[in-house]
Amino acid sequence: MAAELTKGPASYFPSIEKKYGRPIREWERIVRDQLPAKHMELVAMLKDRHAMGHGHANAIVAHVLSTLKD
Repeated sequence: MAAELTKGPASYFPSIEKKYGRPIREWERIVRDQLPAKHMELVAMLKDRHAMGHGHANAIVAHVLSTLKD
C-alpha cells in the first residue's frame, strides 16, 4: 500500500523548513504571537519581516488559524 500524501497547508512544511531554516513550530509561534489579526495581515507580516514567499506564508497562517477554530 502506498504511503498517504500530505495534503493542504502541511504539504508545504518540509520546503518551508528547508528554505527558511526554522522548524514549523517556530513559525507557528511567530504567527500566534501576532494574534488577534486578520489572515492577510499575518501573511503580510511573514512576507515583510521574514522575506517569506506568499504561498509559504499563506500555508502557515492557514494552518495556525485552522487550529484555533472549534
